[in-house]
Amino acid sequence: MAGLLKQALTESGFQVTVAPDGREGYRLAQGHDVAIVDVMMPVMDGFKMVRNLRRDGERIPVLFLTARDTPEDLVTGLALGGDDYLVKPFRLGELLARIRSLLRRASIRSPLLRHGDVTLDQLARVAYRGEKRLSLSSTEYRLLQTLMLKAGQVVSKAEVLQSVWGDGMATHDENVVEVYVHYLRTKLEAFEQSRILVTLKGKGYVLEPAAEPH
Repeated sequence: MAGLLKQALTESGFQVTVAPDGREGYRLAQGHDVAIVDVMMPVMDGFKMVRNLRRDGERIPVLFLTARDTPEDLVTGLALGGDDYLVKPFRLGELLARIRSLLRRASIRSPLLRHGDVTLDQLARVAYRGEKRLSLSSTEYRLLQTLMLKAGQVVSKAEVLQSVWGDGMATHDENVVEVYVHYLRTKLEAFEQSRILVTLKGKGYVLEPAAEPH
């Protein structure tokens, strides 16, 4: 499978490096634009590989490509820092579309986003509320980025799913959005900060200017 993928991606214009196992994949991740990671790899499985990458601050976009197709596996992969999750068997055209989507997401147009007292540095991939640095997972970071790019506008759950997790998430997975909005809101409102991330029932979410303390 790895050999066939390398051939297909090379013919599509990508430069590809193949790692025989998760440990080598972990070593090779730096310096590449996207990592396509199988879960069931020898030596170090894909979940552990990505967990270690995120622990060490490596922000390379990760696409899990695996036969593990349970909802629990999908949620685990995304929670560990995966950016997308594609189940085998798959269509090559869909894989190429998802890779290009990850590359577009990773391209930075404006390094700094600001809204009220929240600052998001897209180059360093860090965020601050006032002078306090927020300890965000990669998924929480993408969620905050999505909301800040549309600050003051209502962003629906469907838009969040598309932007944060890509085309692989169906509408019945919208509860995942609620979970991560709760995580992000908790961190934004730490240190007795005022409410800024607002839920509009039946509509979605909006970042509003900080107002009354909650």
